[in-house]
Amino acid sequence: MQTRKRFFSGDVMLDASLYYRQKQKAMPLRGARAALASLVERPFYLATLHRAENTDDPARLAAIVKALNEFDTLHAVLPLHPRTRKILSQEGLGFAAHIHVIDPVGYFDMLALEDRCQFVVTDSGGVQKEAYFFGKPCITLRDSTEWVELVQHGWNMLVGANTEKILAALQSMPRYGEAVQLYGDGHAGKFIVQTLLNIFSEEG
Repeated sequence: MQTRKRFFSGDVMLDASLYYRQKQKAMPLRGARAALASLVERPFYLATLHRAENTDDPARLAAIVKALNEFDTLHAVLPLHPRTRKILSQEGLGFAAHIHVIDPVGYFDMLALEDRCQFVVTDSGGVQKEAYFFGKPCITLRDSTEWVELVQHGWNMLVGANTEKILAALQSMPRYGEAVQLYGDGHAGKFIVQTLLNIFSEEG
């Protein structure tokens, strides 16, 4: 009878984030990146807002905007999706001066923002994990998350679209979670390849 084995490899998303984190640090600050650099010279938090459950619900969207506008003790950088920008305009909503709304950024610039920010406010799925990879607390503007382990270990706060909950979370930041290694050590890809080679070698 064949013996079944289980292995904990870690998460290749962590591998990629750490690898490209170093790549982006070496990239020259020209054009859009130069403009981005000027925004991150002082402490800031990073925000993203694009999920349909928030943008397509006027009440939720207004509650989120209200909370972010009221928390003016720290600057924010908000790469804003064109669709979200259009809906905000249609609803007559806008952000206060301490929230720097910029055009969407590419992967390298997003990593740069995640790397330099104090904490993250998002309704994204992937950004929640990337925040943890870089040791940044995260406030999630959703009622649930795929990454329950981040909530359980204190790295992620679920606040939905409730203005009071969002403000309370913002005022508690940065609040760091437990020192746990949830997704491996950043070498998942190598581990997977080596494990497969070992298995094939044993079977051969």
